[in-house]
Amino acid sequence: MARIAGVNIPTQKRVLIALQYIHGIGPKFAEQICSKVGIPADRRVNQLTDAEVLQIRETIDRDYVVEGDLRREVGMNIKRLMDLGCYRGLRHRKGLPVRGQRTHTNARTRKGPAKPIAGKKKA
Repeated sequence: MARIAGVNIPTQKRVLIALQYIHGIGPKFAEQICSKVGIPADRRVNQLTDAEVLQIRETIDRDYVVEGDLRREVGMNIKRLMDLGCYRGLRHRKGLPVRGQRTHTNARTRKGPAKPIAGKKKA
């Protein structure tokens, strides 16, 4: 099993798909990495040599922000918005949708399960 950026990537999948198991690498970046290293798209992870895995690892470390560093950076950006007290920061602080979605109905993912209202009859 190949370990890249602190993540065990699956061995039976194609390299293009397996790289996407790393937080911060999607289809576009996975394709860029494969072309930089010179690995064909249909190659599987278990067919890679140690040198190729090392090249992939070095490319990711050098050119991309992934995993812990990316999570830390995103968290710091959200914390900065909250400290500024701007509208987006206030929405993060209250646990409500940030990007203008309606909250009268819906938004249950951000708000959590519905709280029952005392005295209201079920129809």
